Amino acid sequence: MTAKVSFELLKTDGAARMGRLTTPHGAVETPAFMPVATQGTVKGLSPADLRTAGARIVLANTYHLFLRPGHEVVSEMGGLHRFMAWDGPILTDSGGFQVFSLSKLRRLGEEGVEFRSHIDGSLRLLTPEICVEIQHALGVDILHPLDECLPHPVPLADTERSLALTLRWLGRSVAAHAAAGDGRALFGIVQGGGFETLRRRAVEATCAYDLPGYAIGGLAVGEAKSLLYDIVELVAGLLPAGRPRYLMGVGKPQDLVEAVGRGVDLFDCVLPTRNARNGQVFMADGPLTISHARFTRDAAPLDAECPCEACGRFSRAYLRHLFLARELLAYRLLSLHNLTFYLGLMAAMRRAVADGAFAPFRSRFLDRYSIESVGGSDPTSPETEA
Repeated sequence: MTAKVSFELLKTDGAARMGRLTTPHGAVETPAFMPVATQGTVKGLSPADLRTAGARIVLANTYHLFLRPGHEVVSEMGGLHRFMAWDGPILTDSGGFQVFSLSKLRRLGEEGVEFRSHIDGSLRLLTPEICVEIQHALGVDILHPLDECLPHPVPLADTERSLALTLRWLGRSVAAHAAAGDGRALFGIVQGGGFETLRRRAVEATCAYDLPGYAIGGLAVGEAKSLLYDIVELVAGLLPAGRPRYLMGVGKPQDLVEAVGRGVDLFDCVLPTRNARNGQVFMADGPLTISHARFTRDAAPLDAECPCEACGRFSRAYLRHLFLARELLAYRLLSLHNLTFYLGLMAAMRRAVADGAFAPFRSRFLDRYSIESVGGSDPTSPETEA
């Protein structure tokens, strides 16, 4: 059955793109950022909060929902959309990053990955076929095949062996997905580490399946920023122009701008919510650390131009008080602000592409944005939220 997910490229400005991703649960204007709903929820926020912030699509985690509550339970409850009361599109990752992060608890082989649950220690098996089965049972709009995500650096020979395994798993995933025949969209994942030759090989082999979209995986795992940008530019430039391009697990605001400028359409990252829980607030000038003493008697809003509830109703002094007192409201309000900032940034980039003005927008943003300006560097890395 033909996938019910389609993509229309509406405008380009250099390598930057504006498009529309259409799914059975609605359309998404791209470039777009997907809040991370790891276990069927974006931490601290309701579906109404997400809509208010500007979210139109969310990402859920295959590995975590497999372990708890189990894909069978979610299916019995009417699927993930009904289970989490989110009526927009849902994309699920492959679980590959969790395989990478559980190196001490897993054994990887041709069949798949055997691992110990981090929750109860039970022995589990995740194969390409089971990975597809889980995501179909969840009822998501866009799913991904099981892949191996490597750290950085890894020698060429080992990366080559890993890529070959990921591609064999892809073939099995495509077959399992086709057998299900329900019209959901399976995206391919381009791996290959930091090696141009392997990334080119991965694009060619993955695109041979003529899938409805493609993800760029295996980045933000310790490589230099320059290498990340080079790989994104290389792979995005090789992928079909008429299919959406998804950069997995990236990233910081400046990374989003740089990657859109290199042709990426979709992003996910835990930084807006994770960093909020660590007291970091994203602003147009750079991140602000709300716990700093300078905000003790600051009656100003976080950002007078931000439409979110945190900025519209509360002072920096009050938000600092909530955070230092470990009040749960602090985490909700700061998360809501950060997601509003991220989603507003994506909307601004869409407007810039539509106006043919992405290059000056990029220059203005990067000239203004500094991770040192009002709060110091990011306290966490852009990994998939556990």
